[in-house]
Amino acid sequence: MKMKRYTADTMVDAMKKVRSDFGDDAIILSSSVVKSKGFLGLFRKRSVEVVAGFDEPMQKEMAPVFPQPSQQVQSDGQASLELQKEMNDLKKMLKSMQQSTTYAQFPDEMKPLLTSLEKQGLAASFITMIGEELFKRMKVEKRDFTDREQRKIVKEILERELDSLPFGGISFQKKYINVLGPTGVGKTTTIAKIAARALLENKKKIGFITTDTYRIAAIEQLRTYANLLQAPVEVAYNHSDFEEAIAKLSDRELIFIDTAGRNYKEAKFVEDLSQLIDFSMEMESYLVLSMTSKEEDMRVIVDQFNAFPIEKFIFTKMDETGSIGSMFNLMKEYGIGTAYYTDGQEVPEDITEADCKKLIDLLFKGEADA
Repeated sequence: MKMKRYTADTMVDAMKKVRSDFGDDAIILSSSVVKSKGFLGLFRKRSVEVVAGFDEPMQKEMAPVFPQPSQQVQSDGQASLELQKEMNDLKKMLKSMQQSTTYAQFPDEMKPLLTSLEKQGLAASFITMIGEELFKRMKVEKRDFTDREQRKIVKEILERELDSLPFGGISFQKKYINVLGPTGVGKTTTIAKIAARALLENKKKIGFITTDTYRIAAIEQLRTYANLLQAPVEVAYNHSDFEEAIAKLSDRELIFIDTAGRNYKEAKFVEDLSQLIDFSMEMESYLVLSMTSKEEDMRVIVDQFNAFPIEKFIFTKMDETGSIGSMFNLMKEYGIGTAYYTDGQEVPEDITEADCKKLIDLLFKGEADA
């Protein structure tokens, strides 16, 4: 193993020297805060001392090791706090280095755009595919593309990848509109927005059925919206109630079904839902997901509802997040398009019927094409 001792003013400076000599596979053997004697014990200068090593035969097997304070570290509280701050700075620097090398195979001119897509939460495989195609086109034309040209090409690639998926709101071809999803995603408000549009813009006779009997507040919320729209509401506690509600609303052209908000990570609740609602009816079912949820949590929900005939996604709370890449990841992974997205609580204003180009434009929102 090659070893070398470094002295620098800060840990960040020391790590830059280590990385310059040994690269990313260097091993930090020890680090300490040292102080020079100064003049008559005064004007002592504080510095950082790092011992680093590099074992060439093992470099592919070694995991990166963050520096640990050695026994030589000053025991006074101030030195400890300062060292901790520098360690945090070091971690940030290493993370930045990792991000800068994620797409190292691509030219520097492409990296700002790829980094922007990464910040939006687009999957790494998605970004790599985009980068490879963009780079290929640059090589064919033997020139660098401007930022505007790059965005235009990326939009074309995304549109092509999602082109086969269905987009747009309810079809008005089926009588029952079933809205599914976990608790807290805004299903009831979303149903009210879609129903209001159907009544006001399409002049449809509408009605509501709620199976969310677990929360009194949910029933009252739907009743409030229904009263404003002068539409009837039926409450179904079981399958028999559901069939009775269907009969009472037989004169309605569209019936919106608000399902219970439960923790659908548990298969039991999904099974209860299948026993309550007859999914074989002339029904369109939409799965509502909140953009403030973790992508992995959303994926679990989609997996649980895979047994049902999900037409499209509805994404809510778009105004509460700065990254929407997970929307594209889920659509591509499951082959399910998007019907609507919502960006506020106002009924019926804060809902937009989705189309592929609109969603892609949102991914680049704030980035000028000029």
